[in-house]
Amino acid sequence: MAAASKKREARKSVHQAGWITLDGGFAARPCMVHDLSSAGAKITVEDASVLAGNLRLAFSRDAKTGRRCEVMWRRGKSLGVKFVR
Repeated sequence: MAAASKKREARKSVHQAGWITLDGGFAARPCMVHDLSSAGAKITVEDASVLAGNLRLAFSRDAKTGRRCEVMWRRGKSLGVKFVR
């Protein structure tokens, strides 16, 4: 049963432009969302080194929208994020 609960949720391929803001920040940076699930997403950004462990991901530039995320992994310009409350 424990192994089944650790299985990753199915991700939907979206390839949609998005916006990220640093936790508590105002400047939105463009990103590309490659896939999405109810638990998280895979995104790419131009400069991943400037991103901290927490950010907000949105599909509009309005910083009031979107979901809080925690960076789970980094590979070059790609990031895996988990949605948090």
